[in-house]
Amino acid sequence: MKAPTSAEQTGAAWLFLTPALTLIGLFFFLPVAASFLLSFTDFDIYAIADPANVRLIGLRNYIRLVESPIFWTALKNTFYFVLVGGPLTMVVSLGAALLVNAPLVRFKALFRTLYFAPFITTLVAVAIVWRYLYHRQYGLINYALGAVGIAPVDWLGDPHWAMPAIILLAVWKNFGYNMLIFIAGLQAVPQELYEAAYLDGAGPWRRFRHVTLPMLGPTLVFVSLITMIGFFQLFAEPYVMTQGGPLRSTTSMVLLMYEEGFRWWRMGFAAAVTFVLFLVILAFMLLQRRLRGEQAA
Repeated sequence: MKAPTSAEQTGAAWLFLTPALTLIGLFFFLPVAASFLLSFTDFDIYAIADPANVRLIGLRNYIRLVESPIFWTALKNTFYFVLVGGPLTMVVSLGAALLVNAPLVRFKALFRTLYFAPFITTLVAVAIVWRYLYHRQYGLINYALGAVGIAPVDWLGDPHWAMPAIILLAVWKNFGYNMLIFIAGLQAVPQELYEAAYLDGAGPWRRFRHVTLPMLGPTLVFVSLITMIGFFQLFAEPYVMTQGGPLRSTTSMVLLMYEEGFRWWRMGFAAAVTFVLFLVILAFMLLQRRLRGEQAA
């Protein structure tokens, strides 16, 4: 039998890829392109009634966005959530992975299941439960604080405490997924390295610093990327728990986009918010990649 030529192999590959690429183009790239074009229009509720009312307005939506105080507040809140909640989630995830992966720990499968359970729980249901835990008068958290003599805290009603409260919920909700990835990375570290470091007199901290962390480098990069990208998309927690308040202290970029697009029906303006958020995430990823390259060099 004659072996297929490279052109025939390429044609067969494209034949198998075409259905998947078609679906990706129809349900991902086409909506993204349409949203990008939408950001240069004044598409609103009147345009929904009659598409003839749509007008191209150029960069006016982006100019309005830059001039809007609410946009800068949402951007600041989003960065606060990402820069505090993201590293905290990674620290908790790595700590839990180290504990669960320790040789002396029994019932490892049980602990992995318990720690992973919050991640697969419906976020809206979790947010509702935590909203009652944070209740100023009847919440379990304030009850525990009162038992040690600390006055009740208005967690979701105080602008200074609302975002930290949401960050605490997000860390508890998401650390289990990262923990499993870290466990996989820890199990791939050769035990011979730990044994050699132990024979050289390295204690637990030095083994962690000079063996575990360097070997977990690719895992740390992957976990940091997916964590930061996910945290930039903060929406459900403030939507369910605070509706963006108090005093806009928990309004995120995605929540602002939702309000503009689906509460006030300013679809063009909401699309502009979306693409600004996309540029922010892209810039953050490029910065992280550059810093990682400088460290590797």
